[in-house]
Amino acid sequence: MHIKTQNIFFCVTLASILFSGNLLSAEEKSAENKAPWQENTVEWLTKFTKPVSVENADATAEDEMKGYTDVITGTDITFDMVPIKGGSFIMGSSEQEQEKFAADPEILPEPFNNAAEGPKHEVKISPFWMGKCEVTWEEYEAFWMWLEKKSRETAKVEPTENDKIADAILRPTPAYSDMTFDMGREKRPAIGVSLYAAQMYCKWLSAKTGRYYRLPTEAEWEYACRAGTTTAFSFGDSLDDFEDYGWYYDNSDDKYQRVAQKKPNPWGLYDMHGNVREWCLDQFLVDGYKKQLDAADGKVLENPFSPFTKKGQRYMGVARGGSWTDDAQNCRSATRFPSSESWNQEDPQIPKSIWFDCSEKWLGFRIVRPLTTPTAEEAKIFEPDPEVAEEYIRLNPRQSVQ
Repeated sequence: MHIKTQNIFFCVTLASILFSGNLLSAEEKSAENKAPWQENTVEWLTKFTKPVSVENADATAEDEMKGYTDVITGTDITFDMVPIKGGSFIMGSSEQEQEKFAADPEILPEPFNNAAEGPKHEVKISPFWMGKCEVTWEEYEAFWMWLEKKSRETAKVEPTENDKIADAILRPTPAYSDMTFDMGREKRPAIGVSLYAAQMYCKWLSAKTGRYYRLPTEAEWEYACRAGTTTAFSFGDSLDDFEDYGWYYDNSDDKYQRVAQKKPNPWGLYDMHGNVREWCLDQFLVDGYKKQLDAADGKVLENPFSPFTKKGQRYMGVARGGSWTDDAQNCRSATRFPSSESWNQEDPQIPKSIWFDCSEKWLGFRIVRPLTTPTAEEAKIFEPDPEVAEEYIRLNPRQSVQ
């Protein structure tokens, strides 16, 4: 990773909520009367929301899955979802690949470690849809800045049941400065978003659409990135071909770029290599793959996932795909980027914001939707911990309320 410019990004530390227009009360924290952002998404998704009618979005079996364009109701904002059929693949990289494409430790210091890409191992993945592109500012700001709700209120449109749930999802507060860092906004990926904020966006999007969206696991992400290939990149092993498929240090002009400007991978996904790194749900462990294999005791791993082991833990998450600031060899299908406190070191606030990773101008995310909506119990491991926001709110009692 290279940094050619330095911009100081100050993050607001006060969290905004919308639940009866007040801060958390004892009643709201009770099990009987939680705000939707405090509840498991599947609990209210299956009881109170209704899927918005979208062509080709419905499927009950893998062979019925088609690509579809979902819509954020109340706006003209749409996003494309690509069907990813289930199957098996070899996850990770060999020692030979790690040595060939080894990162410069002065550019990517610890906790980054190429050894975390191994050992190679077989993984079985269930079918899902994945965003054709990274989540853009247009999509994210409809949530973050309440633009969809404001538009609805201006037009005097009554909220639907879906809207009522979505309106009660916790939002990040405004930032002190331009989050695009003067690199452009239109059709560009939302950046500097924390893992927690990305998860909360998925809850809001699930409410708006009536369909279950979340971030991908590492295994889902790599499976989709490889798209049936076994090479270092989805287009082969040669760095010479990278120019056609992604934005990286040598061709990005010192900034991120509009999505879908380069060639897609074989399954129709854009910018899986470069442009911005993308959040996954897993905790980063250098020996994470080995631990999973040891626990499997010789069985093929099926939909593996490494949840955070410490409640409320923020750092040592994983981002994938590389970015506009990274060298091409660090944008491989197997490359794993561990998050650390340095990702938010420019935030001067105490406590630091839970919503932004202010120093990460190369960090974004994309979404997935599993073919089979999980049960609430199954979805529990993918949920943002509401106690993180509750504690943050308690430490910031003078917050603005929407």
